[in-house]
Parts: sequence; C-alpha cells; structure tokens
Amino acid sequence: MAPGGTEKREMAGRISRRAFLGWTALAAAAPALPTAHGASRGGPGRQARGAPSVIEGLGLEEATLAELQKGMAEGRFNAVHLLEMYVERIEALDRSGPGLRSILELNPEAEAAAAALDQERREGRARGPLHGIPILLKDNIDTGDRMTTTAGSLALEGSAAPRDATSAERLRRAGAVLLGKANMSEWANFRSSHSSSGWSSRGGQCLNPYALDRSPCGSSSGSAIAVAANLTAAALGTETDGSIVCPASSTGLVGIKPSLGLVSRAGVIPIAHTQDTVGPLARTVADAALLLGALTGVDPRDPATSESQGKFQTDYTAYLDPDGLRGARIGVARAVYFGYHDETDAVVNRAIETMRGLGATIVDPADIATAKDMASGPEELEVLEYEFKADLDAYLASRGPGAPVRSLADVIAYNESNADRVMPWFGQDLLVASQAKGPLTDAAYRKALAAARRAARTRGLDAVLSKHRLDALVAPTAGPAFKIDLLNGDHFVGGSSTPSAMAGYPAVTVPAGSVRGLPVGVTFMGAAYAEPLLIRLAYAFEQATKARVAPRYPESVDPQARPCGGGAAA
Repeated sequence: MAPGGTEKREMAGRISRRAFLGWTALAAAAPALPTAHGASRGGPGRQARGAPSVIEGLGLEEATLAELQKGMAEGRFNAVHLLEMYVERIEALDRSGPGLRSILELNPEAEAAAAALDQERREGRARGPLHGIPILLKDNIDTGDRMTTTAGSLALEGSAAPRDATSAERLRRAGAVLLGKANMSEWANFRSSHSSSGWSSRGGQCLNPYALDRSPCGSSSGSAIAVAANLTAAALGTETDGSIVCPASSTGLVGIKPSLGLVSRAGVIPIAHTQDTVGPLARTVADAALLLGALTGVDPRDPATSESQGKFQTDYTAYLDPDGLRGARIGVARAVYFGYHDETDAVVNRAIETMRGLGATIVDPADIATAKDMASGPEELEVLEYEFKADLDAYLASRGPGAPVRSLADVIAYNESNADRVMPWFGQDLLVASQAKGPLTDAAYRKALAAARRAARTRGLDAVLSKHRLDALVAPTAGPAFKIDLLNGDHFVGGSSTPSAMAGYPAVTVPAGSVRGLPVGVTFMGAAYAEPLLIRLAYAFEQATKARVAPRYPESVDPQARPCGGGAAA
C-alpha cells in the first residue's frame, strides 16, 4: 500500500482509506450467509494468495509480541507500519484468498492511535511491552469509539457502546492499538442448542484456517482464527464454558481462561456472571502471559474482581520457566475427558509422557469424581439460563436509550421479525428458555447454583487436587475440529472445559500436536488463582515440544496425514 500525504514512510506509514472505509463497513457490504463449502470464497479449490511482500520482508508471520516490540524499539518499523501490515494481511486472507471471515470491522481510529504511540516512543515514553501492538477484540467487548459492539447480532447492528469495557480500557492504557472487532458465535453461542460455532447473523460463518470446511469451535472463534492466521498480534476472547480454550485448541493456539474475578467483565455482553471470563488468545504462552498481566486488577465496575485483591499479578511473564515441569505433580483426568476420540487420546498420551520426561510426577488416573454429573446434570444450563436473562437485561439497559434493543425480550422479538436474516439456519430456543426464567431470587436458581458449585469445586476440582496433592490436572482440550454443518449444527464429541468453567477456576490450553493436520491442545487445570503455576507448566511443555504449526489453508483435511505431537522430552 502506498503511504498517504507527504510524510516519509519511515516516519509513519499510512493505511489506505480504501482499506479502512471498506472494513469499517464490512458487515453491510459482505454477504450475510456464506456457505460451508466455499461458495462465498469464489468457489471450491480457491487458494490463499501469498501475504504481501512488506509482511514477508519484516517477518510478521508467527512473530511474537517481544519480537514485534524489539523491531519497533530498534526502528525497523513503527506502530503505524505494523498496523498497515496487519491490514494488508487481513485483506489478503480474511476477505480474499480463503475468505476466513474472522473480522467484522476494523477500528477507524486505529491509525491515529498508532501514530500517537509512535510519537510517544520518539519522545522516550514507551508504555511497556504492548506499546504499539495491534490487539483484536471479540465483538462482545465494548469500545467507546466509532466501532460497534453487537455480539455478532443484527439486533445491535450499528450500535456503539457509551464507554470502553474495562479490559479494552486497560489495553489502551498499556499502549495497545485496538485493531478491530472479531466475528463470533452469535450471542456467544447461547442462542440455539443447534447452532454452528463461528456463525453470526452479522458476519456469517468464519472458517478454520487448518481446513476451511472445519469449525473453529467455541464463541471466540473469530478471535482465534485471526491470531492463528497472523491477522493480529494477539486477541481477547471470552469464555463461559469452552469459548476460549476450544477455539484455541482447534486453531493451534494458547488460550488462558482466567479465574473468575481475575479480569473484569464490565462492559462485556454477558451470558452468566458466575462463569463469564475474559482472557487472551495468542500463538505462544509468553504472549498470552504478557497480555493477561495487562488485564488484571480490582475494578469497582465488576464486584467479582474484589476477590482478586492480593492475588492478581501484573506480570505473569515472571513464571516462564522452561524447567517448570520438574518436580510438579500432574494428575490425568481420564474419566469423561478421554475416550471420545482415539487419535486425540494418542496425541495427549504422548504429551503426558513428555511431561514425565521433563521431570513431572504423573498421577494417572486422577479422575474428577463428579465429572459425569457435571457432563450430564441439568444444573449448569439452569444457572446459565437464569443469569443470561438477568445479566443481559442489565447490560442492554446500560447501553442507553439509543440502543435498538433494551432487553432479552426485545432481542427475541427482533429475531422473530427478521427471521430470514437472523435465523436462516437455526433458531433461538436458548433465548426463549432464558426469557421464561424468573428472577435470581427463585429457589430453583439458588438450588441449581449451589449444586453446580459443589460438583465443580468442593466435590470436584478441590477434592481431586487435594486427594493426590496435585499442582494441576491435564486432559485433552477437545477433539480435532469437526466439519461445519449449518443445517444440523455442531458435531462436538467431547472436551474438558466444564470443570474449570463451572468452578470459576483457571485453565490454560497449549498446542500438543495434530490429528490429520488439525491441531489438538492439552489443558492444564488448577485451583482458583493458580494462573502463575499453570503458565509455568504450560510454558515448559511448549518449549519442549514446539507443537504449534502455522496454518496452510487447505480446503479440507488430508486423509493421508497421520497424528503427531507430544514431542520428546528435552
């Protein structure tokens, strides 16, 4: 792209007006209903064109946050150049080439923000390791700027939030450039029990870069795809149960689902306050740890964060120890979380042997006694439905009188009136069930919440960690990505996100290998506020295995590819 104005390119590259105007209006301009088999990408067999030469020349692909920061500190490029490079790559891969559809809109104020940060750097006022780094936000995270926040729903199309979410505010304060908003499963995958992960009425179906006919999983799908495809340096996602860790696993990323209360949820379109979290998606453990440290802290806007006082940290990179598995006690949670996919089991079993070789004591099995109860019991869904109604109504009311919908009832009515655009593939049974619930004072809600917490905490994770004196549990994060099926919905066969989600405890997923070219992750689960320990364990495993492989954007899975991963102990 040619620089604009008369300034020299080495002082401040300029992002083309065409790029920003086109991307800001992406949702209106793009077809709303892409097929699962490539029609919206120009037909079957279309291949990604190469990344622009400016990207290749500066080594953007797979660059870590530290490498990008070093390049800017040394003057090889600046924040505006970096932003321009990501926008060019987005044009090449997200709307052209394979057409990943991971990004809903770019921030029209990003260039000005990057230029201001470049000026600060020239004046010797760099803010830290995120200074000038482009970060993508999931579309349920408010920004008080010209971007909209819609949770992927046409019901909120064109509606801007009155102020930043606390997480967005803290990123800005740390010097990050908010790149744009990522596509996601509409209403964080809490609209229909037959939904297709990664589909929204605003952005259509986003595609897994490891096989374009495969699902990206979870609701933080666009965030994960964009990081995996190197369309952004890192991204924020949100999780209620699996929506950070599953897309991370399916796209070869590191994902951190923090402890409840470690990161503020203020200004995030909610599902449920007893399970919702905000966390990083990144290509390395170091990058995820760095991003997490910028997000933590007590926030009066989110009372749950008061529990993190004295427990949160602002620099988790201090725990990046390549020898971090030596002496650790790791339990293997086999019941329920293994056995649904043989090749996935093989990858994770090799990963466990790698951990043993790196000096960990492996307790196998170390099953969660309540695993079956959590998987099949009604309590979690009951809690989520009650809280979704209460929390969404409160959030929508906070958007002010200009919001096009002011309650869950309004959302349901909008969807019914616009069913041809909003519900062409699946309905809204979860919204309807939630609307039928009473207030949070109902005895049924209080009973379900108490039962869920017993199952996940005292009789679940707390019990097994204490019984075997464990530092962490491990299990496959999820199986390899299933095929996109807009007609029938997701074909999810298994995963291990529920214990940590229901308990409000942390989980870290890290690439462990692949099955026929599709990434598979291993999850480290721990006690409340055990992020430092889990990061240490995940980093040691990552450094020994280097299991992440950049995507190649094939149309489908290679049937000749064989499982690999786990690595060998260093």
